[in-house]
Amino acid sequence: MNSVTSLSDLLSKGKNSASVDIPGMLGRTFGQVTLSATMPMSKLFSIYEVDLEVQRSINPRNLTKLIDYIELYLQDNQPIYFPGIIFSARGAGQYDEGESVFRLEPIEKLFVVDGQHRLAAFRRVMESLQSQMARAKDRREYEKMEEITEKLRRLYAFPASIMIYLDINARQERQLFSDINKLPRKIGGNLAVLRDQRRYYHVMGTELLQNCPVMNNIAVDTFSERGKGPEFLFTYHLLTEVLVALFEGRMKSGARQNGYRYDDKMLSEHVDLAATYFGNLLKALPAPVKGSSPWTENMQLATALFIHDEATKSGKFNRYAMNYAIRILPHIQWESIFSGEEKDRLPRRTRIMKAYQHIANFYKEHHVMLITDEEDAG
Repeated sequence: MNSVTSLSDLLSKGKNSASVDIPGMLGRTFGQVTLSATMPMSKLFSIYEVDLEVQRSINPRNLTKLIDYIELYLQDNQPIYFPGIIFSARGAGQYDEGESVFRLEPIEKLFVVDGQHRLAAFRRVMESLQSQMARAKDRREYEKMEEITEKLRRLYAFPASIMIYLDINARQERQLFSDINKLPRKIGGNLAVLRDQRRYYHVMGTELLQNCPVMNNIAVDTFSERGKGPEFLFTYHLLTEVLVALFEGRMKSGARQNGYRYDDKMLSEHVDLAATYFGNLLKALPAPVKGSSPWTENMQLATALFIHDEATKSGKFNRYAMNYAIRILPHIQWESIFSGEEKDRLPRRTRIMKAYQHIANFYKEHHVMLITDEEDAG
């Protein structure tokens, strides 16, 4: 009698036609036997499980970002890219060398080592589309049903790159998960923004630098990963932060319009307004050189927040209100905003808000006299 050494051996005695075949090639990764393959999401949905002793809990914010990214593919037909998903077989499945196929029986599952949030995002989108399909069917909205069917077809067919570790234990899974998520260093803020050229303010920043001559007077570092080179005044990341502050009146981390979908006409208008804004800054402030207080990161963000407040008092961003408010800037004593070691000791956000409040208070107290006098003199 043949010995049975695994669940796969037992199940294969009466081979089930519903088994899942994963075409792929065997190899060795870090001394372990692995299978590398590409398979559609429709097949992947049915063969994995999540072990919470290995995985962390789902982060809702990360999940939402991934769902938005997938929608970019489904709604706008833009290409999207995901790193490979890593699984552990834990003894499940058998590799057929003759057919170069890894075969899983229906009861067998792979366990996620890395890629839980990616899988959860795809599943959430699938479930949402299925719910929309059921509602459209009940309402006999046939055109909408066709649209949803096409999205589901593309979602199911989306090719996922996977790697399956065939022979690692639970302790090795936990170590692999830890190494993958702890050891690699993410690309820095400047480079991350430069490489993501589909978000609204990132596109706006690039448009400004490439098409608006006024930006030739402000040296912006578009190469360094972190920080900026000694010859530059701005980082590209700071430029996008200033744009968010100018048009939304908030810090970039809280931006609401920095998504993948935007109106091209609004983008063009904002690029034009931003070019006017920086042109007026160059007229109102000292020459933009390193070490000049009004051109420091804190002051630039504080100024943009202040201008936003004044330019949007009527509800919509007003070019003339922006131009008027900028004319207070030559009268501000920038060196007096921070006392002692405040500019080095205070947290970044506190420094920015302190400078913003100083500018706003100064404007409120003096703009009528200072700007009117200046107009009369001209």
